[in-house]
Parts: sequence; C-alpha cells; structure tokens
Amino acid sequence: MNLFIPLMFTPGPMEIILLGLVVVLLFGGRKIPELMKGLGQGMKEFKKATKEEKKSDDAEQEKVES
Repeated sequence: MNLFIPLMFTPGPMEIILLGLVVVLLFGGRKIPELMKGLGQGMKEFKKATKEEKKSDDAEQEKVES
C-alpha cells in the first residue's frame, strides 16, 4: 500500500495544462521568460555550490585517510 502513495500525487496532463494556464494568467506572457531565466540561473548557482562543496568534502576526506 505504501508504494502507491507517491503515485497518487503525480500530476497528469490535465493538471499540468491547468497549472500552465494559471501561471500565464497570474504573470502574463511577457513576464514568464524573465521568471524562467531567473529560475535557470538559480539552479545553475545551486549546482555550482553543491559541486564545490563535494570537492571540498573529497579533499578533506583524502586528508583524513592519509
């Protein structure tokens, strides 16, 4: 029974279309590219920070092992 819980909350095609329409109505067609650009830059910064953190963790682990 627990395996079906995540599947219950996955959005279907109709929900995705409805969500898209709501976003267009709230922000307008001209604002959406700016929002997506900001979201992309935020994701890029997050990935960069996690890579740097992993590198520093790996370097620290090597110091401990030697």
